[in-house]
Amino acid sequence: MTEPAIELRGISKAFGPVQANRDIDLKVMPGTIHGIIGENGAGKSTLMSILYGFYKADRGTILIKGRETAIPDSQAAIAAGIGMVFQHFKLVQNFTVLENVVLGAEEGAMLRPSLAKARRLLRELADEYELEVDPDETVENLSVGHQQRVEILKALYRQADILILDEPTGVLTPAEADHLFRILRGLRDEGKTIILITHKLREIMDVTDTVSVMRRGEMLDTVGTADTSPEDLAERMVGRKVLLRVDKRPASPGAPVLEVEGLRVVDADGVERLRGIDLQVRAGEILGVAGVAGNGQSALLEVLGGISKATGTVRVNGEGIDLSGTRSDGRTRRARGIAHVPEDRHRLGLILDFAAWENTAFGYHDKAPYSSGAMMDHKAMREDTAAKMERFDVRPPDPNLPAKSFSGGNQQKIVLAREIERNPDLLLIGQPTRGVDIGAIEFIHQRIVELRDAGKAILLVSVELDEIMSLSDRIAVMFDGRIMGERLPAETSEGELGLLMAGMDGAAEGAPAPKAGDPPGTGADPLAEGAA
Repeated sequence: MTEPAIELRGISKAFGPVQANRDIDLKVMPGTIHGIIGENGAGKSTLMSILYGFYKADRGTILIKGRETAIPDSQAAIAAGIGMVFQHFKLVQNFTVLENVVLGAEEGAMLRPSLAKARRLLRELADEYELEVDPDETVENLSVGHQQRVEILKALYRQADILILDEPTGVLTPAEADHLFRILRGLRDEGKTIILITHKLREIMDVTDTVSVMRRGEMLDTVGTADTSPEDLAERMVGRKVLLRVDKRPASPGAPVLEVEGLRVVDADGVERLRGIDLQVRAGEILGVAGVAGNGQSALLEVLGGISKATGTVRVNGEGIDLSGTRSDGRTRRARGIAHVPEDRHRLGLILDFAAWENTAFGYHDKAPYSSGAMMDHKAMREDTAAKMERFDVRPPDPNLPAKSFSGGNQQKIVLAREIERNPDLLLIGQPTRGVDIGAIEFIHQRIVELRDAGKAILLVSVELDEIMSLSDRIAVMFDGRIMGERLPAETSEGELGLLMAGMDGAAEGAPAPKAGDPPGTGADPLAEGAA
């Protein structure tokens, strides 16, 4: 029989009282794409970090191609033919592609021969695996999808036969994700072994040969992908049946809560990020904003959340908001009933070195029950955070742990709990389920719908088209800082939305794309009388 490319025997790892991995056994066969799934905090990333030498197991054995192999650090992993592409890329932003690929793998004191060799090999790898990228381009100028290609090229340049990818599509557009999967299939067909960590069951079904399910630090089962289904995998992951669609009744929208007219943003480099945005969100509805990342959605959320300034008109509950940045910020937005879950939880949502209870109180530390007069009540903050952690199933449920000690999905739950439980009139929410497992996605979607049904207005930004389609009551599509049009989820398709996202009118011939924010009665408002 063929030896496994990787075999793990009895791997265990604890961080203080938290048992991240418990007696894990795993076999990954060569020339396959092997998926590993599990809820946030199930121990997937910890296990792969042990395999890559970032962590040292407390006990257990690693075998590479049948041979017991010690992996005390990442250099040993690379020497064993293992490469890893992390969820948050490990690239030097102001270096070129070529310099990033060579970094740490230079041959000799003179850099020029290493760069020449890398340039030649990059050309060969690009041709063989569809990994085209300009070797002389600075990384900070590349799209996220192309930066991920650089990470894969780094691993292949170091002659990796085993490639680990941790949540590789969390920051990719659907088109970029499809291209990545073509690359992975090509690598598999050339004999490479791929380990794919993801929470997206559709991706598991589409691209893997075998899938292992982890739950609460233990390896639950390994099955052939062809022998299972998304529903079966979801139940194995969570331990109960999971609803894989959003269960919601039709919206009953009320008066406008958010009105935006002629909103424009010019950044520090003089680039116009928003080019006259008009939109409206009413009480009791979810307006989903679709678009390829970088087309103005982030700028829109940051203006509405009080992070950056703009020109134009924004009204909340009929009252104007200052956009100049001189008399308005996040604090005044919160006072007006606006809550904001930012797209980038690390940069804008959390202070990673601070405890969970401190992060839960941020922005609301001067409000009850956290404050009485001039004094903050730390005990009340910890107790309230513990209660939020229980309601939002944050793991581990320890308010004193620093935010950086939680998995990405559990970090997201901390931010969501802080903002949603303040019962805002308007919730601005960016990428609500990025890096979140299937059970938590179901929970987050339910909470968003509950907020809508309570009469709140929700502006949702997501690059996940299936999330936009299933959660939204109306969909606005952005391209190059403009609203290309609005659609009803029941009357459009991912193909039509994709055309709008690419800057092309996806409307049927002779039917102009509706303008976002058109008032009722113009024929462009999807919720006007007579609309489906």
